[in-house]
Amino acid sequence: MIHITELVDITDDVVATFDRLIPQLSSSNPPPSIDALSQMAADPNIVLFVARNSDEGRIVGTLTLAFFRIPTGLQARIEDVIVDETARGAGIGELLTNAAIDRARVEGAKAVGLTSRPAREAANRLYLRLGFEMRDTNVYRLKL
Repeated sequence: MIHITELVDITDDVVATFDRLIPQLSSSNPPPSIDALSQMAADPNIVLFVARNSDEGRIVGTLTLAFFRIPTGLQARIEDVIVDETARGAGIGELLTNAAIDRARVEGAKAVGLTSRPAREAANRLYLRLGFEMRDTNVYRLKL
């Protein structure tokens, strides 16, 4: 059984988990350090969700939910959704995303945004099924 919880305590095992999962999402960004994870876990505007296999206690997925206030209201953004390649297809992404949506509602966010690469076909189908709508907008990024 899979349980979704908020990650509060950053241990060496948690760091090792991110060392294992981040390369499954991005080959160009290194996994976060223990200090970076600790800063995120302590930040009231960031929620680190983890999906844990209750039989083994092993983390098999993660999702980051970030809140930010702008003049038009509180917004929430889902980032870095990763389900371990050994656990994909079991509904873990849906459980993580629903936990994030529920938390955003509780906090009073007006909307939850996310982006997903077109190549992530299963993830894109999931987001549409959960009610996310593709926006007619241009997305820009300036690497610093």
